[in-house]
Amino acid sequence: MRLLLVEDEPRVARFIAKGLREHSYAVDLASDGEEAIFHSAVNDYDLIILDIMLPKKDGFEVCRELRTRGSRTPVLMLTARNDVDDRVMGLDSGADDYLSKPFEFKELLARVRALLRRGKELRSAVLQASNLTLNTANHAVSRDGKSISLTAKEYALLEFFLVKKGRLVSREEIARHVWDDNYDPFSNTIDVYVRRLRKKIDEGFDPPLIYTRRGEGYMLTDNAEDDSV
Repeated sequence: MRLLLVEDEPRVARFIAKGLREHSYAVDLASDGEEAIFHSAVNDYDLIILDIMLPKKDGFEVCRELRTRGSRTPVLMLTARNDVDDRVMGLDSGADDYLSKPFEFKELLARVRALLRRGKELRSAVLQASNLTLNTANHAVSRDGKSISLTAKEYALLEFFLVKKGRLVSREEIARHVWDDNYDPFSNTIDVYVRRLRKKIDEGFDPPLIYTRRGEGYMLTDNAEDDSV
């Protein structure tokens, strides 16, 4: 899933972004409120992690503006201020959850997972297609009872496919959610990763799950009637 991290302290931003990327999330960074509004307007994020104390526009203003524009993207607010009134103001401005600094990184991850499961539609912590299962809590992937080892990006791609199970997804849509702003749209990176993923989860197993529709995109499905793609 693709996240926007809005944090004006470079050291904190690097630490959080590094940890999130190690757990298979694509992360874009913004260092002030206006930059956060711009990023959210041009990109489709699954979650925004938003610090309150920001230059130009604080987190409260950013969150209110996002909601006024109709954005339903989940927002997790971060702040060093632990006052009850601040938490109430954050939630009233449209935030979905609130985490006070300092925090344990594993708690941040747990809150991120919970908000992503909620998202725009409630999702289970365990995603499944045929005899393939993926556990979003511990990133364990198995098929027909056999554990499958994936890189962070392969895992992120498989999770996205499972969330969109049965639906055709374009390369552009994959790039928006699985890669960050550094993705080169003229590269064949997505095709390479899909081939790697198909080799790991389809070769030697039945039925095949990942299908290609030339010029349009990919579909993960366990419905034999969809194999015409």
